[in-house]
Amino acid sequence: MTYMDFVKQIILSKQEGEPIYIEDIANELSKQFNLDLKKSSAAASVATKRILEKNEIPNLRFFQKGIYYRCTKTPFGETDIDKQRLISDKYLAYHSGYESGDRFLYLLGLTSQLPNAVYLVSNYARDCTRYDEKLEVYTCPPKTEVNEDNKLYLQILDALSMFDKSPIDAERPYKIIDDYIRENHLQYDKLLYYADRFYSKKTVLHLAHSAGQRESLL
Repeated sequence: MTYMDFVKQIILSKQEGEPIYIEDIANELSKQFNLDLKKSSAAASVATKRILEKNEIPNLRFFQKGIYYRCTKTPFGETDIDKQRLISDKYLAYHSGYESGDRFLYLLGLTSQLPNAVYLVSNYARDCTRYDEKLEVYTCPPKTEVNEDNKLYLQILDALSMFDKSPIDAERPYKIIDDYIRENHLQYDKLLYYADRFYSKKTVLHLAHSAGQRESLL
């Protein structure tokens, strides 16, 4: 089997719309043909480019450097790459990020206004908030490195930090926050630890109001 045949097999094994990464193909080539990664990366790039140029897989499309996908033709045109999967792979994989901003407030039920903009906090974001034009999302650097243990804590504290500048119109916003904290088994002492280290005094106060919801239910 040639490199080209092997790469074609990998591409054809992918679902339509699923991102196809040259890096992943190179890793498979490396294992199959016992190549070092530099050589397998070059081989993967050349093979995929030739397959595209020769139309050997008619529905193969180029998205951006290192990323391809297979489309489906419909009466309304060709389907696009799965951008949600791309966003997850690039910014959120392995608990490296989370959604924030007004859209997250909407998803929580804190506001009835659905914004168009999507904000993601990610370890892979650069030093300030930037717009990823290809994926149509804003990316923001985290207050501290995001991991599996602290992700939900930072996410809900981000929401509390927005209470004074976002259109909160829920009837009982602090109860919504407390419900989220309980449902996700978060601990108030850990929330206070992160709030005190990385957020403003106003955020700490909003956290206190949320904790007070439990007292009001007793």
